[in-house]
Amino acid sequence: MKLTVLTVIVGLLLLVVIFELLRRRQLREKYAVLWIAVGLSVVPLAVFPRGLDAVAGLIGVASGASLVLFLAVLLLLLICTHLSWEVSRLEEETRTLAEEIALVRTRLAELDSREISNDQR
Repeated sequence: MKLTVLTVIVGLLLLVVIFELLRRRQLREKYAVLWIAVGLSVVPLAVFPRGLDAVAGLIGVASGASLVLFLAVLLLLLICTHLSWEVSRLEEETRTLAEEIALVRTRLAELDSREISNDQR
């Protein structure tokens, strides 16, 4: 019973934190959807743990706890893969922007030097 109460509290706290981060605009909606789904799935699983055992039995997993552990690891691997993709995309975008800024600065320096040479005449 204590684990059930603790799990419900953790699930609800997760939801509160996610909504607060959204409200403060510190978490983008596309990431919040995933964490809201996790929070909303934790609470019913905590309230009805035997349901998880039934689902585990249907798919041939030894216990509900094993199924939760497997799904948690799978979720974390998917999140890591997605975040790695996001970082790679942002690195490429940052490199492109840095190159464009360098070209603009070079062009601006050329224009400044032409303007200075024209003023000296």
